[in-house]
Amino acid sequence: MASSITVAVVGLEFGAEFVPIYLHHPDVAKVVICDLNPRTLSRVGEQFNIDERSHNLAAVLIDAEVDAVHLNTGIPDHAEQSQKVLLSGKHCACAVPMATSLSDIEAVLTAQQQSKKSYMMMETSVMTREFFWVQDQIKSGLLGRIQFLRGAHYQDMENWPDYWMGLPPMHYATHAISPLLAISNTRAKRVHCFGSGHMRPDLRKQYDNPYPVETAIFKLENTDVTAEVTRSLFHTGRAYTESFNVYGEKATFEWQQVEEEDPVLFQMAGATTTRGYQVDTNRIKIPDRADLLPPEIARFTQQTVYDATNPALSFIQGGGHGGSHPHLVHEFVRAIVEDRDPIIGPTTAANWTAAGICAHQSAMSHAKAVNVPAW
Repeated sequence: MASSITVAVVGLEFGAEFVPIYLHHPDVAKVVICDLNPRTLSRVGEQFNIDERSHNLAAVLIDAEVDAVHLNTGIPDHAEQSQKVLLSGKHCACAVPMATSLSDIEAVLTAQQQSKKSYMMMETSVMTREFFWVQDQIKSGLLGRIQFLRGAHYQDMENWPDYWMGLPPMHYATHAISPLLAISNTRAKRVHCFGSGHMRPDLRKQYDNPYPVETAIFKLENTDVTAEVTRSLFHTGRAYTESFNVYGEKATFEWQQVEEEDPVLFQMAGATTTRGYQVDTNRIKIPDRADLLPPEIARFTQQTVYDATNPALSFIQGGGHGGSHPHLVHEFVRAIVEDRDPIIGPTTAANWTAAGICAHQSAMSHAKAVNVPAW
């Protein structure tokens, strides 16, 4: 069992959000940063006073002091880089999705099995304060028997890096799929998916994908509950949201329509009306769950001044993706230290990712049923 580890954060545009959390985690001895862009590497290094810097992943992988690598690189590189990290003998955390093909998922699983090192997909949606709250309410019985699940992720990707242009929506659907599968404690077994809308010609070229929107219905294993997921990337006039709804026999949790608002809890009232039950509707304040974290990193669930004692480091940091980032870091680090599988380990990551890949296959086959592989 390791007492403290050295972590390399690779890809610093998004990865910089995680750097200060690793720096303050009580089980992390040192942080190395890596980025292909020398300006980004220098900026983040100076921002956090980090001298250990690498210009490419290859240099990180031959560094004997590095125990674990957190990949925050582009989607097309995730599978290949994860394999390289694992086969170099280092633990691997990777941003979503795990891969964009079933064969690449298989390759990452094989690399993890060969290396015996930890692999964790850093899925934010199952570490948000909203997810923790809903999970607690289900355990308490507030919602009663779960009857239906719905997830959605709307985001416009115009002017993002080139690899996003025309990407099949379900290839980046884990934010909407994962909460539903985690809540129901099962895996996606089979999917029917419908493509919707019209993609302009220049966006169809890269992936031969005609759909700006895809909607899938998933059959879940060992349950009579069905899950619906909708994902859009282009040409859809909707503000950004990553959401999930849980419809229970006694109560329902629905994500807010506008991100700045509070979610809604619908509860069956005791008295019946002439037609149907009375339903009480209330906005709910979701509590933060910094209490689940070591005190050294708990503050990063919220936006906070990074270091109030140092004027050079008095910038705002933390609070991303529903306060999930420190929870993800803590789970990855503790899984390594405790020599156990992380919560979002390889087979879980494989199913959450494959569900979307198979959904797109279904959409391209006029909603024909596609079985999701079991690993």
